[in-house]
Amino acid sequence: MATGTQRDVIEGVDLTGDEYTVKQKLLRNKYKVYDGDGELILRAKQKLFKMKEEFPFTDPDGDDVFEIKAESILDHAGDYTLTEADSGDAIAVLDKNWTLLSHKWKIRDPDDERLLAKIESRGALLELVRNLPYIGVVTGLIPHKYSIEDTDGNDIGEIAGQLSLADTYEITVEDSGDADKEALVASAIAIDALEGN
Repeated sequence: MATGTQRDVIEGVDLTGDEYTVKQKLLRNKYKVYDGDGELILRAKQKLFKMKEEFPFTDPDGDDVFEIKAESILDHAGDYTLTEADSGDAIAVLDKNWTLLSHKWKIRDPDDERLLAKIESRGALLELVRNLPYIGVVTGLIPHKYSIEDTDGNDIGEIAGQLSLADTYEITVEDSGDADKEALVASAIAIDALEGN
């Protein structure tokens, strides 16, 4: 995996900016990702009827850029690997730790398992209410919000949902800490897709 000094972690896409917008289609897990200038830079679509959850990401021309894939069948709380399409190299490993009060993700180096960053949902009480029958349907309309932290627990960005008919999320990563920025932004986009909020 590339270190924080290398920029070309993912061929064919530039994820070194600070702000991105993720828009999800209303009835399906299909996504479009825009950079800070409003330019379409990525598309993603969950592959249906797969034993292992899989999200390929493509550039606007439809060329594969990277993919996220579950390590095991029906992996709702486990490892996902983010892989660069051209080389097949693992970029990061995403560990999900789901509880009633929060959704927590760890982004790890695929080679040495070193922690690179953490992404965690905000608002423990709201997350608890979201999981209650009937009430959760109403609170599900309230946008989700996640903090992105470095290994020392410092805020380095966020994923913030917008109140809109189609799910829209703003991803901000100002400083990626020890992680390569492209890997961190790709992971944040992938986690937003995996959460399917």
